[in-house]
Amino acid sequence: MKKILFYVVAGAFLLTVGMTACKGGGQKPQKEPTAGGGAFTPEQLGWKLAVQCWTFKEYTFAEALEKIKELGVKYVEAYPGQKIGGSYEGTTMYTADSATRAAMKTLLDKNGLTLVNYGVVTPKDREGWLQLFDFAKAMGIETINSEPKPEQMDLVDSLAQAYGINIGIHNHPKPSFYWSPDTVLKYIAGHSDRLGSCADVGHWVRSGLDPVECLKKLDGHIKSLHFKDLNEKARKAHDVPWGTGISNVPAMLQVLKDQGYQGVFSVEYEYHWTSSMPEIRQSLENFRKIVSQLK
Repeated sequence: MKKILFYVVAGAFLLTVGMTACKGGGQKPQKEPTAGGGAFTPEQLGWKLAVQCWTFKEYTFAEALEKIKELGVKYVEAYPGQKIGGSYEGTTMYTADSATRAAMKTLLDKNGLTLVNYGVVTPKDREGWLQLFDFAKAMGIETINSEPKPEQMDLVDSLAQAYGINIGIHNHPKPSFYWSPDTVLKYIAGHSDRLGSCADVGHWVRSGLDPVECLKKLDGHIKSLHFKDLNEKARKAHDVPWGTGISNVPAMLQVLKDQGYQGVFSVEYEYHWTSSMPEIRQSLENFRKIVSQLK
């Protein structure tokens, strides 16, 4: 009787295994679609949405953080010189004393925000660079966005390696020194992986370049993004909600996904300075929708 029971149980077990194998085929389970119906979210791709405080340059740092919190964004890129505000004196300059740094941290914690990037800032000499890297280390900053002179590049690279902080070479519009990705690539060549690009895709458009092709050129070298969409391909172009302009946001995001980019997208909305919140909200909504439709 025991032998009969054993064979019955064993047979049932083998039948179940066989049916499971037929369904699964030995392949990994497919990723569940997101709530929006697509396959991806920014978080799944390792993308962090931040706001560059220059977007709210008409306000204090304290007021900017409140607006960023209201947008539902968790990460911040600060710039040098913004007044702290609230009940605090001083500015966000990298030469800030310990009390001012503590005030910045208090305001960030109060709003549940993380400071990840800082710039655009370019000290004049070694002492200034040391102050900047000390500030960045103390504040937990991952990437300093800058436009160092070619003769500063060796110094900057050595400090970036010593402090464990990235340098993103930022591009302002033509005729600024780094307006072309080719120039960025030329001057980071031969240096460590700590040096790369802070890709300002809007300024590429203002310079008459195709931002999609620029991103392709910088494959593997992008440390951060100042992400934008513009209304026209001209120096006088202005920001519009992401996905509604001529910058081809879907193609840019597809390129970045294909390259395996993992890092920060900083909203730097330089239009309607005191009334841009609705447009930024629309940009963030469009961003998530476009990401969900990437291949």
